[in-house]
Amino acid sequence: MRAVIQRVTKGQVTIDTRVTASIGSGFVILLGVEKTDDQVKADMLARKISNLRVFSDPEGKMNLSILDIQGKAIVVSQFTLMADTRKGNRPSFIAAALPEVASPLVDYFIGSLQKLGIETQSGEFGADMLVEIHNDGPVTILLDF
Repeated sequence: MRAVIQRVTKGQVTIDTRVTASIGSGFVILLGVEKTDDQVKADMLARKISNLRVFSDPEGKMNLSILDIQGKAIVVSQFTLMADTRKGNRPSFIAAALPEVASPLVDYFIGSLQKLGIETQSGEFGADMLVEIHNDGPVTILLDF
């Protein structure tokens, strides 16, 4: 699994003209699922994200987690994160999990975040989405499991 975590002051997902997710302070998580990924990796990634200390404490140091600030999250499935660009100019997506594997695993990951106490919304798997990210900092973390 590969996740791009962006600390945001605001995030929103729109499909056509319908807003499917909207948060204030928290994370927008772009999530790529690889063929070899499973629920164990999803749980490990959710725990890591829930404990990342990237929010400012009263002294201005990045010392607080999303749980500490009671932040929210949006998870957006993004198979393009699994792109292999080592050869040529056209990305290969051979490592990306097929939709019948990836979609339930994305849902499982969202459930894992919720079980850890993070209010989590999502985009729609496979949909053409407009993702609005107001990156705070900017703080962007790449996690590869």
